[in-house]
Amino acid sequence: MPKLLVGFVRVVDRVNYFVGRIMMYSIFFLIGVLMYSIIAKKAFLIPPFWTLEVAQFTLVAYYLLGGAYSIQLGANVRMDLFYSRWSTRKKAWVDSFTVLLLIFYLGVMLYGGVDSMLYSIKYNQHSASMWRPQIWPVKAIMVTGIFMMLMQALSELIKDIATLRGKEL
Repeated sequence: MPKLLVGFVRVVDRVNYFVGRIMMYSIFFLIGVLMYSIIAKKAFLIPPFWTLEVAQFTLVAYYLLGGAYSIQLGANVRMDLFYSRWSTRKKAWVDSFTVLLLIFYLGVMLYGGVDSMLYSIKYNQHSASMWRPQIWPVKAIMVTGIFMMLMQALSELIKDIATLRGKEL
């Protein structure tokens, strides 16, 4: 495999591993926000309106920024009933085909996400809630997460092609 592709795979894998490990712990921030919401409602009888949206935004970041890490670990859902019995070469063929579909899907998602983010920035879009935070930061996180998943999918495709050529990355 060309050194450029090997370098690309290593950089993408390292960045996504690092970000994925950090995002794995963001669930504790989400729990803290929800616990504060519960305590504030019971103790002070004043529901904090911002907690629901902060929890939603945190979950978006957790899911989308951790998606590339999930792809990297192979933690995605697949039909193990058949897949586990296949040879490494057949797995690489099937994975390289399905990752092409994933790349197409993520490309469409990225196009729509960038368009949506730019719209939010241009028109200074805010949430319709009482708190009214700007929407573009969560859309920027969405675009970043989709881009990271796209890069990880390309990395997986390169690894599958290397496996089909009899080399491991």
